[in-house]
Amino acid sequence: MVRREDFVKSLTVVILSTTALLAGVPTRTQALSVQPQNSPPLAPSPVKFLTLRAPKFATSTLFPPSKQPNSDAIELNLQLVIKLNERRVYVYQNQQLQTSYPIAVGREGWETPVGQYQVIQMISNPTWEHPLTGEIIPPGPDNPLGQRWIGFWTDGTNYIGFHGTPNTETVGQAASHGCIRMFNQDVLALFDKVKIGTPVIVEP
Repeated sequence: MVRREDFVKSLTVVILSTTALLAGVPTRTQALSVQPQNSPPLAPSPVKFLTLRAPKFATSTLFPPSKQPNSDAIELNLQLVIKLNERRVYVYQNQQLQTSYPIAVGREGWETPVGQYQVIQMISNPTWEHPLTGEIIPPGPDNPLGQRWIGFWTDGTNYIGFHGTPNTETVGQAASHGCIRMFNQDVLALFDKVKIGTPVIVEP
């Protein structure tokens, strides 16, 4: 027969031992990663631009919540095709060309990655943070991202996507760190057409 005091002590030891064992069991997490066919140099985040000397990146902590996935993109059979050599993005619906827009693409050493992707992030009036000074640039005419952000590539930390620009003279050139710059009126129009999940094909 086990005395009550000894039983309580034994039960306590068992509980503590079980707790210690459980505390030591590692948890598994999974991260979504969209990889290009040929991994490019790390591209600038929508918040911080990459610099060769001090590659500082930001996570999406400064972003408002993105739009939630919507199956309408698949139902509409909408597709974006970026042709880097032509410096244009083409919008197809049901395999029929609807419109196209001039763009700026990644410059030498920071080429926009070729491959098949999809829209993964949509943000109105994004905020930008200077990678060196930490200065926050709020939405407005001087924001380097313009009025809209449409992300389609990420390595989990850094992003590539469509965005507006106050530097309109760069549209039509290889001028960015991998992103697709557009005239603000054009990225506004594109933002209204696409959904989370819209296919994005990048061709040479």
